[in-house]
Amino acid sequence: MNKNKILSKERQDDLTSMDAFNLMVEGNLRYIDAQSEGIDLSSLRNDSVNGQNPHSIVLSCIDSRVVVEQVFDQALGDIFVARVAGNFANTDIVASMEYACAVAGSKLIIVLGHEACGAVKAACDKVELGNITSLLSNITPAVDQVKGSVSSPHDSSNTTFVNAAIEENVNQTIDQIRSTSPILKELEDKGQIQFKGGVYKLASGKVEWI
Repeated sequence: MNKNKILSKERQDDLTSMDAFNLMVEGNLRYIDAQSEGIDLSSLRNDSVNGQNPHSIVLSCIDSRVVVEQVFDQALGDIFVARVAGNFANTDIVASMEYACAVAGSKLIIVLGHEACGAVKAACDKVELGNITSLLSNITPAVDQVKGSVSSPHDSSNTTFVNAAIEENVNQTIDQIRSTSPILKELEDKGQIQFKGGVYKLASGKVEWI
């Protein structure tokens, strides 16, 4: 794919959901190897004025160490990105995914957690602070789910427990998106889109797929 030309509608239509996933996997490998492709941003900006046709949408945490477009070596116009602390899905994010896939034609939904997630750690520690308390309630079900399979302590001092909660939070988020969006579920059932979950490793830059 020519990264100095905006993704066209025709090219987007030709891509399958597996093609989109392969583009993300290959991009992450380039990022890990510090072989990201050169991009002519001015050309892409000009080409994108009249529209966009991203092949994927990624739900990520707000963590400043996880720059989604760089992690997957994707250019302007290639992907939608939704971000919220703890990468959980609410009504607005699910609606954004419906727009991305049902209206704009994206083929892939990725929920991307990351190593040492502060939001998950805070949920493990039952932090209560302003509106953060409400935000963490979206992550608590994942934390509670893994308590039976990971030995104590069940707080952020236990890296094994935190890592299990991070992965479970990704899985539960994907399940929630499916259950709350008949539109996306139907597109998935028809094979027009697919869901993938991953966890980003801070030191290596690798996305480990779940």
